Amino acid sequence: MENACKNVYITTPIYYVNDVAHIGHAYTTIIADMLARYSRLTGANTFLLTGTDEHGQKIAQSAEARGKTPKEYADEVSGKFKALWDDFDISYDKFIRTTDEEHKTGVQKAFEKMYAKGDIYKGDYEGYYCVSCETFFTEKQLIDGEFCPDCGKPTHIVKEESFFFKLSKYEDALIKWYEENEDCILPRAKKNEIINFVKGGLKDLSISRTSFDWGVKLPESVNEPKHVMYVWLDALMNYITALGYGTTEENMHRWPASIHLVGKDILRFHSIYWPAFLMSLDLPLPKHIAAHGWWTRDGEKMSKSKGNVVNPKEVADAYGLDAFRYFMLREVPFGQDGDFSQKALMDRINSDLGNDLGNLLNRIMGMSGKYFDFKITSKDVAKYHQKELDEVNAILGNVEEYIYNMQLNRYLEEIWKVLTIANKAIGDYEPWAKMKEGKEDEAMALVALITNIVAKVALLLDSVMPEKIKEVAKCLGIAIDTTSYTNLIVNKNLVQSTTITKIEQLFPRIEEMLLQQAAPADVTQNQTELEAKEKKTQKEEKKDEDNLITIDKFFETSLKIGTIVEAEEVPKSKKLLKLQVDLGEGKNRQILAGIKEFYTAQELIGTQACVVANLKPAKLMGMLSEGMLLAAKDENGLNLIRPEKPKTIGTKIS
Repeated sequence: MENACKNVYITTPIYYVNDVAHIGHAYTTIIADMLARYSRLTGANTFLLTGTDEHGQKIAQSAEARGKTPKEYADEVSGKFKALWDDFDISYDKFIRTTDEEHKTGVQKAFEKMYAKGDIYKGDYEGYYCVSCETFFTEKQLIDGEFCPDCGKPTHIVKEESFFFKLSKYEDALIKWYEENEDCILPRAKKNEIINFVKGGLKDLSISRTSFDWGVKLPESVNEPKHVMYVWLDALMNYITALGYGTTEENMHRWPASIHLVGKDILRFHSIYWPAFLMSLDLPLPKHIAAHGWWTRDGEKMSKSKGNVVNPKEVADAYGLDAFRYFMLREVPFGQDGDFSQKALMDRINSDLGNDLGNLLNRIMGMSGKYFDFKITSKDVAKYHQKELDEVNAILGNVEEYIYNMQLNRYLEEIWKVLTIANKAIGDYEPWAKMKEGKEDEAMALVALITNIVAKVALLLDSVMPEKIKEVAKCLGIAIDTTSYTNLIVNKNLVQSTTITKIEQLFPRIEEMLLQQAAPADVTQNQTELEAKEKKTQKEEKKDEDNLITIDKFFETSLKIGTIVEAEEVPKSKKLLKLQVDLGEGKNRQILAGIKEFYTAQELIGTQACVVANLKPAKLMGMLSEGMLLAAKDENGLNLIRPEKPKTIGTKIS
């Protein structure tokens, strides 16, 4: 990642205007804003891009259902996204829309260059198309031969003339890029998934449509007026058209992107299609593509039907925007799925923010006012507290690496170690006792040490909680700017003297939840009765768990050895892997197994497992599961039950 004084270009995905902004959108955008604010503070020439993706068949259909034109509908939803980011004080430098004329012109210029290079050709396309996901699937990938494997909605066969991008041409070049750039995809574990996918072979990509017209037209030079560009070619180009590609070129010096932030569901498009497009355009590739996980609520997947979708604006309004930002960045390691609960948020506010940071600031105000008329000098800090200064400087001197490696929770954990040093020093040195003993210089040194620690921490937390840190800076009499950052963090100097100003309590304690708990939308008057029956059934089942069965009863279960021939993650699921298992039946079984926390999809391919083969098929997340794998789980984790040596597929277990 770039150092200070160099270009730092950060992007969010452009959000699709067929939905309202949810916690996932807020998470991505807050991360991007944090990176941008930190980079600006260090003196880097920073540019933050966000925006909305507004073309495609799904938008046209949604607009028609509401009696609006596609542009009217896109204006409305895009406006809501922009208003939310403005409410959240997101420090974006440009908000791009794919309906912007400059964007459309830039995309057409890119198409022309690829076409002239021979990377685009015309052909015919036929496939199963999911309008909701804007994605084509093979018949083998469908559920019950009809339903989308990602969202569970019906697909339909699309056969139409199309222009294709020669994606297969760039297969080797992509592999070379992945292998030569260790951190091009973050977290690094995600890169292995992408490499394996590309090594499996890439097919040329359909990049135009004739079945609808809400999209960017092909350039006039191609003379194909009935075609519009497919959404991914259109959308991905925003990262360069926002810099003036194909038009003014005014900001193209900022390319390549320092970091593209994406959700894990769109990592494949950004790490395969996008770099291939850039190679075709002879442009440098992005330095990092970082994919984060999804959010659940109170351990459950969020859905409108459950009534548990987290509205980020409501949370921020209730608990404070800065507290919400801190929680999102601290609560979960980047790349992993996270869970939102009000209890967890309250714990972070009351403990981390209220006790560790807020109370420390209160003690500075109290001690400086009581002992020194709010005037602090640091002349004796090094004399009495060099040990603590060395510890603080050692920690803070290494925190930047966590930011640019997308270990944001670790960044905050390290900063909190510094706050622990400060709180511990007060107990260890007892400035009130020093004052009674007449050792005012030692007491002053201690209060000045704490003041300097909080000043350094404030600089590093400005990107996380900018509004609250303004209050801290006011209290300590410091400026939050590049000069202070260089002085206190880079050069490890101290605030030589300052006057403390009293401020209101930074994070008042929260005793009860401030938002109404979500209740499922289909709750009825019989819910309590149903829950009681369910608990009774569970108790009865528990009683029967250890009951003995006859041998005949056991042999009603058909157990067979199967080989896992394909495996992939189930989008939006923390636990499920979708497996294709060969049981020697002439057709693979699709089995959904809740083992993603213990096995990766890739490591299962080619291995054998014990399968319950006569289990009644069931649907999970809209997908058919035709069996179950046997596994054992204890405090040390979960392991699949496997044959000691490879067995013929379909072998019965007895």
